[in-house]
Amino acid sequence: MLSAFLTGFILGFSLILAIGAQNSFVLRQGLMGRHVFTVALFCSLSDALLISIGVAGISIFLNNYITLVSDWLFGISAIWLLVYGLLRLRDAFIGKSSLIANDSSANGLASTLSFLSVLTFANPHVYLDTVVLIGSVSQQFPGNTKLAYVIGASLASFVFFFSLAYGSKFLSPIMQRPIAWRILDSFIAFVMFTLAFNMAQLAYWF
Repeated sequence: MLSAFLTGFILGFSLILAIGAQNSFVLRQGLMGRHVFTVALFCSLSDALLISIGVAGISIFLNNYITLVSDWLFGISAIWLLVYGLLRLRDAFIGKSSLIANDSSANGLASTLSFLSVLTFANPHVYLDTVVLIGSVSQQFPGNTKLAYVIGASLASFVFFFSLAYGSKFLSPIMQRPIAWRILDSFIAFVMFTLAFNMAQLAYWF
């Protein structure tokens, strides 16, 4: 149970750490002090919903065929995680990552959430990460342990978004330094490679 929870938490946190339009928007709202709690809660609940849909959807869709396709499922997940790791490792070497806040937002809560909805649900990478990848990795956990995995992955979103929103004033000066991004990208790459190795073992590649 604990292993499933930690796997979900680590994978979810690692995937969401990559800075993007949604994260930049949350960061900016935190810096301005506008609708901070609502914005963080919206992003967290959106991730939790998509993660639940991914895990439940893949389980129902595959159902009795899990044992037949599990090797392929874990193998594809291993490759996917390996590619993520390589991309983060590349960014660590060339210092590509940066922190850029999005300036396109309105002051009203309705306008803010509307804009955030587009950033969240119109981004295909959100579905690839939460529904497909996190959903696929969940298939290694049987029964109730799968619920622990979902809770771990969902909790990672809550921890990340609330930390980003409320800690933005402290994080912004630090993350302006290239060395900070190199360290972060290197850590993410290590996590991705570790998870990819685990998936490859489950696929009986070695």
